Amino acid sequence: MVNRKELNPDAGPAAAYGARLRSAREARGWNQDELGARIGYSGRHISGVETQHKPPTRRFSLAVDAALGIEGTDDSFEREWREMRHGVLLQGFPEYVRLEGRAVEIKFFEVGVIPGLLQTAAYAQALDASAVARGAITSDQAEERFSLLLDRQTALKRPVPPLIVAVLDESCVRRPVGGPAAMDAQLQHLIDFADQPNTMLQLAPYSLGEHRPFNRAVNLLTLPDRSVASYVESETRGHLDRELASAVPLMRDYHQLQALSLSQTASVDTIHQLRKGTS
Repeated sequence: MVNRKELNPDAGPAAAYGARLRSAREARGWNQDELGARIGYSGRHISGVETQHKPPTRRFSLAVDAALGIEGTDDSFEREWREMRHGVLLQGFPEYVRLEGRAVEIKFFEVGVIPGLLQTAAYAQALDASAVARGAITSDQAEERFSLLLDRQTALKRPVPPLIVAVLDESCVRRPVGGPAAMDAQLQHLIDFADQPNTMLQLAPYSLGEHRPFNRAVNLLTLPDRSVASYVESETRGHLDRELASAVPLMRDYHQLQALSLSQTASVDTIHQLRKGTS
């Protein structure tokens, strides 16, 4: 008789997911190979998810939901996967994403890379592929990261879209990512973004030197009730704050940054020059 590993659903979110998957599978009288055949995965992969040796992904969870007939329900595995994924994101970021999806005004500043909301698919995937190659994340985590990015971008395409103000350090547009073709498409995407009626794009030039107010990414939201939220993060920690007293200094510094940065016209001209290789 094959050894059957006992599962402890209280050991953590992944353990609870695996135990629930086994329970749902066995309730239908399917072995691991039979479930695998129904959803396009091997029985060994099913075993790995049940015993926490393989992390579930959104694609895997959606396939399980389809096989079980629970797509889009409160009991779906895709919903459980989303809750699990949020559990390993930087503190404050899941709530920030939820607020971002309904904000009436979004302002952000970034250093070094194009911020997620403005990334093309090729640019984002190049960053993720590099992280996988370095061993910083797994390929499944890269897939999940990209899926979250698309969800964030889609959430902003509403009948009444938010005002989006982006100030990018000059390093964002000068740092090549993904090769010449991908970078050229990314720069064109920024130009197209600036041409929208609900957007503003500015570059903070290198010449600002020590006068640039921020040295890290900053995000500011204005919500439908006119309350505000701020979100800042480092490599290992994120911090969401909904207190006006905390947001006001950041908003003041952001306005100063806008005043010091290039105008949108000058910023777009600079990006055009970069595309032509003349800057």
